[in-house]
Amino acid sequence: MSKTDTTTDQAVESVSGSGPPRYAVYLPLAMFLGLAALFAYGLSKDASELPSVLIGKPVPEFVLPPVEGRQLNLSASDLKGEVSLLNVFASWCTECRREHPLFTRLQAANVVPVHGLNYKDKPEDARNWLDELGDPYTRTGADLDGRVSIDFGVYGVPETFVVDKNGVIVHKHIGALSERALTETILPTIEKLRAAP
Repeated sequence: MSKTDTTTDQAVESVSGSGPPRYAVYLPLAMFLGLAALFAYGLSKDASELPSVLIGKPVPEFVLPPVEGRQLNLSASDLKGEVSLLNVFASWCTECRREHPLFTRLQAANVVPVHGLNYKDKPEDARNWLDELGDPYTRTGADLDGRVSIDFGVYGVPETFVVDKNGVIVHKHIGALSERALTETILPTIEKLRAAP
């Protein structure tokens, strides 16, 4: 058999099916489409609705000094006795600046006590931020090392918790609080809690 015949036989053999199966060609495409679908599903989920293991549980025990320039400190016992909000904020957080007017409005209308948990901030930066934008908080706690925020299961700043009169966490909002979240979720939750025996 000549060299040409051998080469032709090998070419015919590879075309006739001794190579990888045809579906192997489509495997990378199928994997890509599957990952794209998972990614699209993740983007469609509302990050503010991520579950919290602390829902239905008492607030963690803590005592924090007030933010520099403020008189009233913040502790777990301050989150008992009436329905309240706990807002985790920081001066370096751009989303905190965006939601801040909503808390100022709640405070001005005396809708609900809002307490501020200042996360890993320089004391002078937190003070200046509240002096500049206005201080909507009934009490503040300076969480300089972030340990209390970790105990609350904070993913990132800002986050807002609705706490019932027994000091139990009822709702957690992740990200900047919006007008819609306030009117459709937060305020109705507060009213429901106040109406409960």
